Amino acid sequence: MSSNNTKPRTQMFDSEAIRQIESEKKRWEQETVKNNEAEKEYYSDSGIPIKLLYTPDDIKDLDYLSDLGFSGESPYVRGIYPNMYRGRLFTVRQIAGYGTPEDTNDRFKFLLKNGATGTSVVLDLPTIRGYDSDDPEAEGHVGAAGVAIDSLEDVEALYDGIPVDEVSSNIVTHLPSTTVVIMAMFVVMAEKRGIPLEKLSGTNQNDFLMETTIGSSLEVLPPRACFRLQCDAIEYASKNLPRWNPVSYNGYNLREAGTTAVQEVAVALANAIATSEELIRRGNKIDDFAKRLSFFWNLFNDFFEEIAKCRASRLVYQEIMRDRFHAKHAKSQLMRFHVQTAGITLTKVEPLNNIARSAIQGLAAVLGGAQSLHIDSYDEAYSAPTEESALISIRTQQILQVETNVTNTVDPLAGSYYIESLTKEIANRIREYIALIESKGGLVSCVESGWLHREIADFAYQTQQDIESGQRKIVGLNYFPTEGNKTQVNVFRYPEDAERKQKEKLRKLRERRDNTKVEQTLNMIRQKCHEDINLMPYIKEAVAAYATLGEIEEVFRQEFGLWQFPLA
Repeated sequence: MSSNNTKPRTQMFDSEAIRQIESEKKRWEQETVKNNEAEKEYYSDSGIPIKLLYTPDDIKDLDYLSDLGFSGESPYVRGIYPNMYRGRLFTVRQIAGYGTPEDTNDRFKFLLKNGATGTSVVLDLPTIRGYDSDDPEAEGHVGAAGVAIDSLEDVEALYDGIPVDEVSSNIVTHLPSTTVVIMAMFVVMAEKRGIPLEKLSGTNQNDFLMETTIGSSLEVLPPRACFRLQCDAIEYASKNLPRWNPVSYNGYNLREAGTTAVQEVAVALANAIATSEELIRRGNKIDDFAKRLSFFWNLFNDFFEEIAKCRASRLVYQEIMRDRFHAKHAKSQLMRFHVQTAGITLTKVEPLNNIARSAIQGLAAVLGGAQSLHIDSYDEAYSAPTEESALISIRTQQILQVETNVTNTVDPLAGSYYIESLTKEIANRIREYIALIESKGGLVSCVESGWLHREIADFAYQTQQDIESGQRKIVGLNYFPTEGNKTQVNVFRYPEDAERKQKEKLRKLRERRDNTKVEQTLNMIRQKCHEDINLMPYIKEAVAAYATLGEIEEVFRQEFGLWQFPLA
């Protein structure tokens, strides 16, 4: 995969000056540093060696016009928009979701009132896994750690009073089998409100890795079936929802489960490659759908590596779309990404320290050029955020936007010898890992064989060992550990009656809907599961007839079969 483009290469540094710098650096190391440098070697979180000092010699081959360029132009390392945050600040998009749709609707309105500029909903575990609230599998989990969504009625209640044609909506559906149903509900809800589909803006997560690699369940669809549904949602949106992002390739949860920053980006890009190949096989052109592909990154505490990762991800993605798929439209080559700060770095001990962690990670996201941002609340190691802690997270984003001046200039760390060297190294490692995935038959095959599972498990195990040994230091936990957790946290309490309310709504829904029509629409989905055809139009008919999420998911389980994680 070439990193060259059509721009002429220019020499940034004089070769004689580089030789002189090299010579002077050697002298400095011998005469000044001597024994002052710590003997141990230093590495980034991804295992990239870190030098004591970086000079122009480390980026002597960097060509400004070809390798960096200008914001809003190829290769987009410096940002995808010409004036970046001067033109449009990153979206303040705090996740919310608990209890019934009515409960979460109240939280949406609270966040928007206090400065959030987009909504983001997280679903409870039964919904994510495709079970209705009255299913025995859902008992005890309804409305916990997310909102319960069973039918079109719930989506209507969730967005009641929210101007979805003005405010972008992120739906953290995780699994494609859930995405295709709730996405259809969202579309039908908008149509019933008379909102033209071209006015809807937002994002579905819709990543088949969340179902087949990251999550765990007794009932999992096979990778190829799950991947098919992921592509169905993308293909449908590309033809009907011009402002909607039908996928957010989920590097975030990969990272939480156990990957380096390099693996996080490489696996997500491999998913984008597989998606593009499949949609082209179906007869679509790359510029028909690539403009709305998006990504979801997790930013940890390795400040400079995370910034360099964001820059490198844009570079490699642009190469893929330009050189491999020959995308012509500029927007098809733009990597747009959302950032959530790293939930796994939050600690229960001394939880107020999490405010500092999340603020630093959020700053890295801004310096890395994110399009939208969720800053974790300090109490999320305990539960869903309280209104108080959620407000602190919004205020942290607003401080970054208006008090720090970091949004006033584009890519302010560009030109740093370290940042540019690190960006190049990360980009090279991303390319190599993608090549490794492809040498094993591509991403779907890597999931089916269990190779990706082993990569994640091995890294997660090593990370835990490093924490327990103290090699990976966590303040308050294994570095100056606290003597008893004395901080009083006002833990959020989930509504206790959510399960009862959802069950009662389902009972009434099934009494008054046209059950014959529901059965007809479900049978049509059942039939189409075995044809090489997009399922979204048939799912949309079912949800409009008030078929429930669980009823549609049960069709998928019966027709596609179930799959066991390859744990051996």
